[in-house]
This record gives sequence, C-alpha cells and structure tokens, in this order.
Amino acid sequence: MKRILLVLIALCLLAGCAPAAPAPSASPVPAATPSVPSSAAPAETPAAEPDPMAVVGQMELSYATQFTVDYLACGGAVVTVGGADRFLLLPEGAEIPAGADESLILLRQPLDKIYNAASSAMDFFVQLDSMPQVRFTSTTYKNWGIPEVREALDAETLVYAGKYSAPDFEMLLEGGCSLALESTMIYHSPDIKEKLENLGIPVLVERSSYEPHPLGRVEWIKLYGLLLGKEAEAKAFYASQLQQVSQLENLPSGELTVAYFHISTARSVVVRKPGDYLSKMIELAGGRYVFSELPGQDDSSLSTMNMDMEAFYAGAKDADVLIYNSTIDGELNTLDQLLAKSDLLADFKAVKNGNVWCSEHDLFQKSSAAAVMIRDLNRILSGDAAEEDQLEFFHRLK
Repeated sequence: MKRILLVLIALCLLAGCAPAAPAPSASPVPAATPSVPSSAAPAETPAAEPDPMAVVGQMELSYATQFTVDYLACGGAVVTVGGADRFLLLPEGAEIPAGADESLILLRQPLDKIYNAASSAMDFFVQLDSMPQVRFTSTTYKNWGIPEVREALDAETLVYAGKYSAPDFEMLLEGGCSLALESTMIYHSPDIKEKLENLGIPVLVERSSYEPHPLGRVEWIKLYGLLLGKEAEAKAFYASQLQQVSQLENLPSGELTVAYFHISTARSVVVRKPGDYLSKMIELAGGRYVFSELPGQDDSSLSTMNMDMEAFYAGAKDADVLIYNSTIDGELNTLDQLLAKSDLLADFKAVKNGNVWCSEHDLFQKSSAAAVMIRDLNRILSGDAAEEDQLEFFHRLK
C-alpha cells in the first residue's frame, strides 16, 4: 500500500501538479503629462493699430476765439475756423488717414504760391519771413502800405491776380496756387468761393479782425506759423508781444475819453462799436472809449456803425482825445482839413485843446503790431507824445 502511495506522488511530480507560485501584483503606470512652468503667461492679443485721427493735443491759445487747432496722432492737425470751416492739414508726403471725415478740407504742406485776398493777413507772412510763399495778391500796389509787400511787387515775386470778387482764375491755376486766403467779404460773392474750391484751390476765410481782443488778433500768427511750418517762430513772436504790453508804464486812470471815427462822403460819422478790438486797445492803453455803450446796435458782424453828426456831437463833444481813422478817405494833416468835413467839430473839447490825432494809412494792415499801437495810444493819453515824437501809427493834426 505504501508502495502504491509513493508511486502516485512521483507521477504527480512528473506531471507538474505542484501548486503554482502566486504572480506579483502589477501597479498601473500613470499616463505621461507635459510639465507646465508655473510662471508661464497666457498668449498676448496683438495690439490694435493706433487711430491716426486721434487727437493728441490742442494748440494753446490765450485770447484768440476765431480758430482752434487739434493735433493728430498721424502728425497732421485739424484746424477749425469760425466754428464751421474745418481743415485737415497734412505734412508733405503724408497719406490721407483712414477714417478721416470726408467733409474736412484738405491742406497739404508745403503751402506756397498762396493767393492772399485778405490784406490784414499779409503782415503775418512778413513777420514770419514767409513772403516768398505768397505769390498772388488782391490788393493793388498803391493800396499797400507795408514796405516788404511793395518790394515784392516791384520784384514781381508777388503779382496782382484780381480783386477778391473777380480773381484771375487762369493765372491762379497756371501759377499752381495751393491756398486762397479770403476776408469775410468773400461771403458776399459765394459763387467765387465755390468756383475756387471746384478748381481744387482750398479757401480759408481770415477772421482775425473779428477777434474782440487786440492780442487775440495778433495770436492768429500762431495759425499761420502752423500752416507755414514755422510754429516755433510764431509762438516766440506772440510771446514778445505779450511782454511788451505787460511792460507799459504811466497808464492813466481810465478817466480820459477817446473817440475814434471818420466821416463818410455821405456826411455820416462812422465809429467803432463797443467791444471792438480797437476800443479794447484804448482801454489797455489806459483810456476809455467814449462810445462804450451805443443804443440800437444791430446784430451784424461789422465792427463799425454809422451815426448822424448830431448824435456824434452829443456823444463826443467833451471827449479828451479825437482820433481820425484815415483808412477810408486818406490821411489828414491839419485841423483845417478836419473842420472842412464839418464845422461842428470846432466846438469839440479835443479840437480846442489841440488833442486831435490821425491814424496812419497802414494801421489796419499791421495786424501783428497790437503792442506798438497800444504803446502809441498810451503815449498820447499819458501826455508823453510830444510834437517831435515819431509815433509809428498816429500823428497829431496841426
């Protein structure tokens, strides 16, 4: 029996019936994941293109109210004149910016071969040494009082191209005119303005004479400096004018009254309206404009108004100083010439005291010279203008 049992065990061993060893347990292998640095920033969105028409600054103005300038990101500027006319001024070679308002009137630098039909603007070109950029004028030789303008006409670097209401369009086109400067008189000839624009000549209406403050009128040199590429020179000139006015001495108390007038061919008296820049000059010089309040003023933009001699007599008979405006009918030199216009003037206090003056013919063409005019008026009012003194813009009637 024992023998049989041993045989069975041996057969089992030979047949591989021994129990199998348990297999080692396998741990699952985790999936590989990329390592992300903790400091990595998210991808940046490309920056938007800057708006070339974005306003990046404005021209600083002290007194001027009739124009503004907005500087643009593209290097150009938007100029607004009179609150309505808007111009896009671009540097030489610059493309018209995307998004530019189509109503903007395009001005491309350099602006040259200019047609100046606003005589009050010419002095700004003289002061900026930019007369070569003005090629055409609407004022004849005999009506110019500025020596530099007469010299340019003599040299034919400046030529007469017809009055504002009848310009020589062919001459302007053939001459390559890039800009027409017009006075507000052009509004009485809208067809001329429209034709210039249709011919591709932009029109800028000069409004410096509408400034209520004399230094606002002078400040227009900043606009011309911008247009002509001489902005720094224009700012320096204006600063010098401010300084001259601030240095005036011997200012009277404002008790002395001044009448500024001329007598028309119809024998009516033309006076400056109160608030006009000339009445403001008298105030800055230490005087008081005798017609500081005028009844029945109209709402027109004219800076003058007419009155009959009786009304002028009532308002100006006791004025301390009379100043005759020579712009319209020429200069006077004697009291007899003045009295020939009206014998009623013989009763005036200023006539009896010999304190009657006449403006020089070119006073209104010297737009930049407000400080000198105020200085002259100050000398008249303070008694510093002796007979031998050479005032620049006024002379005493003898």
